[in-house]
Amino acid sequence: MIELREVTVRYDDASAPVLDRVDLVVEESELVVVSGRTGVGKSTLLGVLTGLVPRFTGGRLSGDVLLDGASILHAPPRERADRIGYVGQDPLAGFVTDTVEEELAYGMEQLGLPTATMRRRVEETLDLLGIADLRARDLRTLSGGQQQRVAIGSVLTMHPRLLVLDEPTSALDPTAAEDVLATLTRLVHDAGLSVLLAEHRLERVLPFADRIALLTGDGGVLVGVPDEVLPHSPVVPPIVELGRAAGWQPLPLTVRDARRRTRGLTLPVPTVVPERAATAPLLAASGITVTHGRVVALREVALTLPTGSVTALMGRNGSGKSTLLWTLQGSGRRRAGEVAVGDATPVDPAAVDAGQRRGLVGLVPQTAADLLYLETVDEECSAADAGSGTAAGTCRALLDRLVPGLPGDQHPRDLSEGQRLALALAIVLTSRPRVVLLDEPTRGLDYPAKRHLSDHLRSLAAEGHAVLVATHDVEFVAQVADDVVVLADGEVVSSGPVRRVVAESPAFAPQVTKILGPPWLRVDELALTSGAAS
Repeated sequence: MIELREVTVRYDDASAPVLDRVDLVVEESELVVVSGRTGVGKSTLLGVLTGLVPRFTGGRLSGDVLLDGASILHAPPRERADRIGYVGQDPLAGFVTDTVEEELAYGMEQLGLPTATMRRRVEETLDLLGIADLRARDLRTLSGGQQQRVAIGSVLTMHPRLLVLDEPTSALDPTAAEDVLATLTRLVHDAGLSVLLAEHRLERVLPFADRIALLTGDGGVLVGVPDEVLPHSPVVPPIVELGRAAGWQPLPLTVRDARRRTRGLTLPVPTVVPERAATAPLLAASGITVTHGRVVALREVALTLPTGSVTALMGRNGSGKSTLLWTLQGSGRRRAGEVAVGDATPVDPAAVDAGQRRGLVGLVPQTAADLLYLETVDEECSAADAGSGTAAGTCRALLDRLVPGLPGDQHPRDLSEGQRLALALAIVLTSRPRVVLLDEPTRGLDYPAKRHLSDHLRSLAAEGHAVLVATHDVEFVAQVADDVVVLADGEVVSSGPVRRVVAESPAFAPQVTKILGPPWLRVDELALTSGAAS
């Protein structure tokens, strides 16, 4: 149906092309997953199909893009919108109206479709996506999963042949992600839609994929069914790691398949992991209540962050995780409750000025680029040194620990997601905060990058910090966390050691726990024990 033929994209004549003579065909009624390391060119590939590359990104594009055999290479995005729909990583940033119904109709209005046609398609889409009860809702009041479905719906009303999605589940909790992927699968099977999506969290999408397009890092692409491609991939989910370790062929793609394979697998006796000895809390919060108008965002929340610990904050979209982080940092207003940071003379971050607050609690927001506003990496580092009153070069030294050798003259907007996160984290750490808070830090990161981030957060804890990470990424939680706190509707519904809490909830359990049961969390735990996968 749609074909990339000998496509090459080059941003800098002095460097290797991001895409080098790439061939890819997406057939009708097919779901293709674009995979590869962070920064390898997945978004560039999607942008070629939508017309955003090179029109809005710069660079040079050669080759051809064909739809039903006819070239659309020079057709601008607005002329492709009725045939190729695009949904970016942040649905809310792409909305242009106020309510669900208005957003579903907006694209058709721009195409000049008759009113009767628009009304019929809006009703069809509301029913198809199961969001009819949301038609009059303000878009800003929707949960992340609801916003993602509306964003998909706003494209579907134009009846595209191909739906292109960039990280569609990165901001969603596990249940909402499953709902969105199930919706996409239904559209592929029942409506004949073709879907091309880029996704780092392969554990979520592999069960739904017909084929994988793996970007190899040298500008090329390896395309095939998952069983053919995954053995060659440097980025694989835990279920495939387990299959490799156990020597299973073909590799399992679903938890159900892997659980059946374990029937003949000899596992060692699990090592009893003692609960970490109680230490004095570095941050203690109690009775935290936050309201937004008449809406209660947090209700009587209590939380302690011990010195030397990494705590994961989990919960559905809209459960209050980001609100809690900003409240603990001191910038968010609270209706009631107390926050105390420090072990000798505790201080409330909300009661001190911004400079003092940075030395108590550092927060890396959900979009790391929100902290980056200067022209080069060096300027950002120098500003961080000056703002925190530390010696020149402090921020740069922290950055080099996270990502060595990052060019100082590079613009922050030109960095990969992982590099931007590292720069934002270095800026926050320059003030030497005792407590470090991170909001969804794994968005846009592949598996190796997440392991690298996990190692650094563990190092921070070992150096005497307390770390709190709000995340939907259950596999990252399995790597990094000592403890887990789960929020629901603004209240704490579960808390405790990570092995106990994730075992209590199938929604928040990592793949290894689902397959092998508690207390297993990660594949490397099996590799460290002789005979685990023999």
